[in-house]
Amino acid sequence: MPKIVSLFSGCGGLDLGFHQCGYKTVWANDFNKWAAETFTRNFGNVMHCGDIELIDPYIDDSIPHCDLILGGFPCQDFSIIWKRPGLNGERGNLYKSFLRFIDAKKPKAFVAENVKGLLSANKYKAIETIIKDFENITPGYLVKVQLYNFAEYGVPQFRERVLIVGIRKNTGFNFIHPSPTHGNKELLLPFVTAGEALEGVEQIKSNNEHMNIQPKTIEMLKLIPEGGNFTDIPKEHPLYVKGMISHVYRRINRNEPSKTIIAAGGGGTWGYHYPEPRPLTNRERARLQSFPDNFEFIGNNAEVRRQIGNAVPPRGVHALAKALLPLFENSYQYENLDKISDKLKRMSIRERLLLDTINNKNI
Repeated sequence: MPKIVSLFSGCGGLDLGFHQCGYKTVWANDFNKWAAETFTRNFGNVMHCGDIELIDPYIDDSIPHCDLILGGFPCQDFSIIWKRPGLNGERGNLYKSFLRFIDAKKPKAFVAENVKGLLSANKYKAIETIIKDFENITPGYLVKVQLYNFAEYGVPQFRERVLIVGIRKNTGFNFIHPSPTHGNKELLLPFVTAGEALEGVEQIKSNNEHMNIQPKTIEMLKLIPEGGNFTDIPKEHPLYVKGMISHVYRRINRNEPSKTIIAAGGGGTWGYHYPEPRPLTNRERARLQSFPDNFEFIGNNAEVRRQIGNAVPPRGVHALAKALLPLFENSYQYENLDKISDKLKRMSIRERLLLDTINNKNI
């Protein structure tokens, strides 16, 4: 069973996806108290809550050997929703702690997750720097980056995230990002819809409390059709609002995956049910993130919402976790990763980011 060291773990969505495919987390870290408590409740006593920048993985004997390092280093400085200072931001350089752990533990592989905005932050300089830093860790890592839409991997939510996979070159394992399994194309499974995901959710007790809602908000929601948002309110109506992001007063469409579940924000950003004129409950958000009903979140409504919205949807990384298993089971054909890495390094960063899964098979 491959052993995971988990960094910036949050409530554990990324870990859970790998656990469901036969992996085990043996050590984890997060700074947020409530997320750490949720992680402990669901994974056991492997969480070390605290500032990762104060942990030295080179000398801390409590951090065990691992086969794989996972982590979603903080993404706010790269998000397209917020202003994007990128590597110049207060939190942008926290990925260097991820680098320290990889350098200290030398795992066979690592998986780093971040928002789509990372790809273009600082005019592509951020992702270029991050890739080079990962590649240069001794004894050298082959790094492949891909933008995933998790709806294409069985999650009932359109959610785009960057996954950076690094393979230690001396393993000779040429990892290929897995092709989508769901979508509208021939031979793919159909998307999992929000309606399918929320079926029977009212019977679940944990994290399923309904929020208080103002009568004015109820009347606004009645003006918004299934799948719509605030822009559907007629301009001449007294409840009309303008100048907001598309998440505001967004109602689910039961016949397709939901739009992205976000972690925080007021002013109508909670995500809204249809046909009921109300905010989604946290359990409903968790269903749309593909968390099982026995996964219990700790904290108040806002804290739990943050944990769910920041998480990687577990089902979305199943294909990736399975694609990595041959590395840990020694069931693959050895390839010269130095040659493959050299080909990638000769490409511009934009050329590398344009590579799709099919092209990667030839590299």
